[in-house]
Amino acid sequence: MKQHWRDSSSVFQNRAQEYDSWFDNSLLFAIEASAIRDLPLSIQAPALEIGVGPGRFAEALGSDYGIDPASAPLKIARSRGVITCQAIGEDLPFLENSFATVSLLFTLCFLHTPSSVLQESRRVLQENGHLIIGFVPLTSVWGKNLQQKKEADHPFYKHAHFFTIEEVKTLLTNQGFSIKSSVSSLYQPPEKITQMEKSKPGMDEKAGFVVLTAQAS
Repeated sequence: MKQHWRDSSSVFQNRAQEYDSWFDNSLLFAIEASAIRDLPLSIQAPALEIGVGPGRFAEALGSDYGIDPASAPLKIARSRGVITCQAIGEDLPFLENSFATVSLLFTLCFLHTPSSVLQESRRVLQENGHLIIGFVPLTSVWGKNLQQKKEADHPFYKHAHFFTIEEVKTLLTNQGFSIKSSVSSLYQPPEKITQMEKSKPGMDEKAGFVVLTAQAS
């Protein structure tokens, strides 16, 4: 496990500034953040983001804590006011019932053992707390585009594993979560984003971004 997360996080360690700069004046980021805000269950404090990276989503959406295996992006996240800790999702350094919200935004595809991370997320969630997962469905144009990049050994995606909506549902069910709400967005194709989008209720395989909330059953 340790070698895997080192492999998958090394590019974010070595190219943290480059990755962070992707978000500058980004319409894509605005669309994704808007979709997350459209969820009926919003981020409530105390909130933890697993795979917080440089903290763009944490800052925009109000997650006050963030963990990541790479230290370089954590330095950037701290500059955005996020309380950070270098750690992996499979072994969260927090007590049980610590957070009202745990989020994984574009993190699921980089995990070595997603089931273990979901177990840990459930452990640290408070009673009636909720989990937020945002991901790119493999079946979408965006998912297929990222899969092609993975197969071409793109430095940011070569260790990624992209999921279908049904696979994410199964992961959650197997770890004792039930989905409470979801929205879909990003219907413009890659490299052709020209306007803001409003999310649609539910999980759509054709959408480039799906975000859901779940609670322990």
